[in-house]
Amino acid sequence: MPSTLTPALVRRVLSALADAGADIPADTGADGAVAALARTALARADSDPGAARPLVKLAVRASLALLADRAPGNSLEVRVPPFGAVQAIEGPRHTRGTPPGVVEASPDTWLRLAVGETPWGRAVEQGAVQASGTRSDLSGHLPLWPRVVPPASPGTKL
Repeated sequence: MPSTLTPALVRRVLSALADAGADIPADTGADGAVAALARTALARADSDPGAARPLVKLAVRASLALLADRAPGNSLEVRVPPFGAVQAIEGPRHTRGTPPGVVEASPDTWLRLAVGETPWGRAVEQGAVQASGTRSDLSGHLPLWPRVVPPASPGTKL
């Protein structure tokens, strides 16, 4: 199955990061570029939601493509209106209508889940995510990137 995180999409991600003035190493791969864009989009959306809309849109589409690549299948549709939707997770294939499982979240919620700022369980409990169907639990797939926690300094209690 071909990747949904196409080279063209990765180029758009890298271009958006450059336009946003984000510092990214030259050897950053596709995963790292999408992670950087998601974090940049969230930071910009917190300060200026209107201006950040194009970044959020691209970050949502790229992170959904990454989810579809990592968890291929057709039994769950992940929707982030109005920016995108993908089918993922192995299981029964459907050909018409609503798939057997659906997950829907706002762009902000989706990106917070993707980068690990919001845990899956909390988002579902708070109603920020609507999830239905037997394969709709994405806790094993999110966050898309591990949280980066700075090392503790000597003498610091954790």
